[in-house]
Amino acid sequence: MNFNLSEEQRAFQDAARAFAEGEMAPHAAEWDEEKIFPRDTIAAAGAMGFCGMYSPEAQGGMGMSRLDATIVLEELAAACSSTAAFISIHNMATWMACTWGTEAVHTEFCEQLVTGEKLASYCLTEPNAGSDAGSITTKAVRDGKAESDDYILNGGKSFISGAGSTDVLVLMARTGDKDSGARGISAFAVPADLPGISYGKNEAKMGWNSQPTRTITFEDVRVPAQYRLGEEGEGFKIAMKGIDGGRINIASCSIGAAQTTLNHAQQYIQERKQFGKPLAAFQALQFKLADMVTELVAARQMVRLAASKLDQNDADKSTYCAMAKRFATDIGFQVCNEALQLHGGYGYLREYPIERFLRDARVHQILEGTNEIMRVIVARRILEEGATDAIR
Repeated sequence: MNFNLSEEQRAFQDAARAFAEGEMAPHAAEWDEEKIFPRDTIAAAGAMGFCGMYSPEAQGGMGMSRLDATIVLEELAAACSSTAAFISIHNMATWMACTWGTEAVHTEFCEQLVTGEKLASYCLTEPNAGSDAGSITTKAVRDGKAESDDYILNGGKSFISGAGSTDVLVLMARTGDKDSGARGISAFAVPADLPGISYGKNEAKMGWNSQPTRTITFEDVRVPAQYRLGEEGEGFKIAMKGIDGGRINIASCSIGAAQTTLNHAQQYIQERKQFGKPLAAFQALQFKLADMVTELVAARQMVRLAASKLDQNDADKSTYCAMAKRFATDIGFQVCNEALQLHGGYGYLREYPIERFLRDARVHQILEGTNEIMRVIVARRILEEGATDAIR
């Protein structure tokens, strides 16, 4: 098993790092402080291919492997994990539209989504449907008129990244009856400015301030049937396939944030002196740094293993993605927190970037399925009959 990156992967990594250091890092603190959604920078990332990384080449995407995408996202997140996280969500939504969309969706949306000229939000969560995504109540009902081939959309979504500032909403809505559960959910790619769509206030958040987060309300929104993704009732399956990739994407963003804070901590303890010698001379702090590095490397390798399982369409890919998401987002936040501790009071100041990465990394343990739900997924798999040797 070769853990070294290929020449092509090194090229992706170098390109992403150069873009992140040149176009993102110098502005990240301002985006956070002023709550600026950097559309121009995201479009520039799209020009590099970073907005359609694993979308099919037939629709203009890069057709990259999920493993390659994790390498790019880690580098982008090392500069601004909030903006990188939005790019990861956009990639997930774009991949869904490009993979299951009709010719009309491909023509109207995908050509511009993969380049970042248009941006997409992913709309699954509702006020009363978070971890239990199968219980969503937003409804899409056929018009019923002979001359119409539209759905009428009513309901609401919450905690939607980019909402109010994006162009396309990739959303899940119930097309079956209330007792149909996950089997009654369908997916749609909806223009974000259709009549009847309204947006709530930009939520005041602990982190992720470079991307807006709003509720969305749908009141008798007329959605042409050609905007449906896949067949009726396939929406939940499409959503879960997207979420597998989304979990390793957000895990990669945690790795990038942690790596940056680790680098800052390494430099700081070599420069800062107390009791007549550098902090790096104290064995207790050496051990802390060693643990941070060890756990970060382990988390990175788990994410890359899960990405490889997804690329291979392994039967247990969802389990590996859940394990990687849980482990990497927990470790990512922990490393950021330890880096802040090593900086002492300076780490708590906004003059230093540590506190921003800490705030941004915290939500990764919640979104794309909380880490408690990740444990449920893993536990269910290993408790299945005959699963003793399944995960090894």
